[in-house]
Amino acid sequence: MKTKRAAVLTLAVAACVAGAACHRVTYAPDDASRVHVGIVFDIGGKDDRSFNAAAWAGVKCAETGMLPDGKTPCGKPSLDIVLRDVEPGTPNGIEPAMRAFAERGYDLVIGVGFAQAPIMQVVARDYPNVRFAIVDGVALEDDGKTPMPNVAGLVFKEHEGSYLVGMIAARTSRSGTVGFVGGMDIPLIRRFEKGYEEGARAVNPRIQVLQNYVGVTDSAWNNPGKGKELSLAQMDKGADVIFAAAGNSGLGAFDAVEQAGMQNGRATHYVIGVDSNQNGVKPGFVLTSMVKRVDNAVYDIVGDVVAGHFKGGVHVFGLESDGVGYVIDRYNRDLVSPDAIRAVEEAKRKIIAGEITVTDAMTQ
Repeated sequence: MKTKRAAVLTLAVAACVAGAACHRVTYAPDDASRVHVGIVFDIGGKDDRSFNAAAWAGVKCAETGMLPDGKTPCGKPSLDIVLRDVEPGTPNGIEPAMRAFAERGYDLVIGVGFAQAPIMQVVARDYPNVRFAIVDGVALEDDGKTPMPNVAGLVFKEHEGSYLVGMIAARTSRSGTVGFVGGMDIPLIRRFEKGYEEGARAVNPRIQVLQNYVGVTDSAWNNPGKGKELSLAQMDKGADVIFAAAGNSGLGAFDAVEQAGMQNGRATHYVIGVDSNQNGVKPGFVLTSMVKRVDNAVYDIVGDVVAGHFKGGVHVFGLESDGVGYVIDRYNRDLVSPDAIRAVEEAKRKIIAGEITVTDAMTQ
């Protein structure tokens, strides 16, 4: 389906800055007729058990029909693709990785994370015949308004899913205080925070919602020690349920609630996971997870390229398309009451119907 690809190419993903390791990607001989997909993760890496992991699950499902563990079916058919990935490790490695895939004539180049949007905007302009997709971002033309035709922006209504888990937090809290730990202090994560707060206040108008952010740079996504410190501080102020939207840093909140321990067979404090289903990370301590179906969005955009139906522009995933939601499974079935689930499902119906409007902090 494509142009010339060299039989064997070893690419140094460039900009090896002082003190940072060089990351290499090897392109082995491949059938030129197959769709080639390259994915560039953010600095948290594909094993962050959260945002990047969800994207990794989506492309692995497309490649093999299995989840990344290689044992569990993903529930969708595999597609005829060749998949390569890069974990840059530092922000400096993102653009060279994207350009390498584009230069080799890949059919689809996927970037993971809002921070990659301005980089992809530049690269996609240089390679107008290559298709790109950015998770949590949009690439615009020079006018600053029109989406680029060769870039699909995969964006989510995080505020809607966060509203639902905010309701669950408020119905579970015994103290009347809940917490939110964000990663990088940016409008996207404020969207999670605002939806969570509104959902909690819909249940208990007097509830106290504590909010902290790990930092204001990219490193805020990869500092679980700081995430734990902030969570423990919120717990000291009475928070007994904490929603962590912080990438790898959020895993510190899991450690914090586990450290608090159990009483009479139940956790004294709970964490709410994010992006991927994290209910099994610390069983018994994870109240639920606010999932963004990044896996579905990534799988679908790969499928569009395979089928020849790729469309650039903005692709939005909300409650109505199962793009966001919450998880009840074997790990937390006994933690969330049936009454809470009924209330949350009714709120979900009303949000989809337009009877409840959840504030989108990114539009304020």
